[in-house]
Amino acid sequence: MAKDKTAYVCDNCGFDSTKWLGKCPSCGQWNTFKEVRIGSSSQSAVRSSQLKDQGFKPERIGAVRLQDIPTKELPRIDMQDVELNRVLGGGLVPGSIVLLGGDPGIGKSTLTLQTIMRMDGKEVLYVSGEESAHQLKMRAERLNGNVNGNDKTDGKSVMVLCETSLEKVFDQIREVGPDLVVIDSIQTMETEAVDSAPGSITQIRECASLLLRYAKTSGVPVILIGHINKEGTIAGPKILEHIVDSVIQFEGDRQGLYRILRSIKNRFGSTSEIGIYEMQQTGLRPVTNPSELLLSDERDGMSGIAISAAVEGMRPFLIETQALVSTAAYGTPQRSATGFDQRRLNMLLAVLEKKVGFKLIQKDVFINIAGGIKVTDMAMDLSVLAAIFSSNVDMPIDAGYCVCGEVGLSGEVRPISRIEQRISEAEKLGFTDIVIPKRNMGALKGKKFSIKIHPVQKVEEALKVLFG
Repeated sequence: MAKDKTAYVCDNCGFDSTKWLGKCPSCGQWNTFKEVRIGSSSQSAVRSSQLKDQGFKPERIGAVRLQDIPTKELPRIDMQDVELNRVLGGGLVPGSIVLLGGDPGIGKSTLTLQTIMRMDGKEVLYVSGEESAHQLKMRAERLNGNVNGNDKTDGKSVMVLCETSLEKVFDQIREVGPDLVVIDSIQTMETEAVDSAPGSITQIRECASLLLRYAKTSGVPVILIGHINKEGTIAGPKILEHIVDSVIQFEGDRQGLYRILRSIKNRFGSTSEIGIYEMQQTGLRPVTNPSELLLSDERDGMSGIAISAAVEGMRPFLIETQALVSTAAYGTPQRSATGFDQRRLNMLLAVLEKKVGFKLIQKDVFINIAGGIKVTDMAMDLSVLAAIFSSNVDMPIDAGYCVCGEVGLSGEVRPISRIEQRISEAEKLGFTDIVIPKRNMGALKGKKFSIKIHPVQKVEEALKVLFG
């Protein structure tokens, strides 16, 4: 019998080496290498034999020319959730494997359970390695009070399996024949092919690879729920992201009302789409019009508040930017940003000081994006500067004004994308004026809007429009 081999795998990023290393050359972390045992037979042979034992026969496809491959539109499975369908690119693709990540307690299991309970006519196998069947039933009753009734969305097609052994999970899959498999969570699964503890890099990689092979050979989609480590990345990290077809992350403040579902990787759709949910007692409610919820009604006459038209993916919505500028109490000024990039805030403060002439070196500056939303759109720059200026001089911005534009290092207001959609969103919500980059005016030729448009080329011009 061939002797087993050993390897050393980084517990943080999954990099493997033939010898122990103090510092991982991939992620730069120290003392993260763990010794794992590798069987004499190849991993692919183990995976293939396991799947064959479960009755899943992989298809053998020879090499074909690219031009001979038939093109057809991928069918989609309706998840009965507008926001989730948007993030997935129109629905769940059969045979795909999706990874849903997020902080503990953010609502990953709640979102998944309430979604599969609405999928009428689809047999779903929910595999839980963390909760008991009684706990899942209690959560289902909280999300939908008619679990025991005859309603179409009462979860009658959902089967629950509380198991951590992947071999036993495959036994149940063969008996049930589900249309969708949910694994909650992938870190709790283990396979007999690997002599390692559940949650280790090797176990996660092997379990995910077996589930991927099952999804591709059977055409049944698989949803994996994954944990987030203290660095904010998915535990087991880049290994899982490379294996799966789509990675979607659940974000938000657990103390707040709103959650954001963001696509990080998607082989079947756009990676710039987001979905917004509101946490309620009965579960997560999709927010179809986030602009009305993210704007406060009592901002008139209050300084340090600016409204911006942001775009995430294909979706425009208005966001309230709040700023507070005060004299530094301890000598060293503080710079704090919630929902906005800290380094970009420092850059904008330098532009405001250099090009506009406002000295903020001895003042604390705090920025907050209302609603707990994290925004990456560069068009927020101008609204951040306007809010800081408003707080510094204690002058409110007129409630009818909306601001959007990217700010460059020389103080110019750079053009932004989807300007027509931004203007239409502000017009729909009753704003009377909007400040936009001057170079975007060429794309608006022949377009008529009831909202008054103020094109600006520099930051100083925008501040003059807002404050006179």
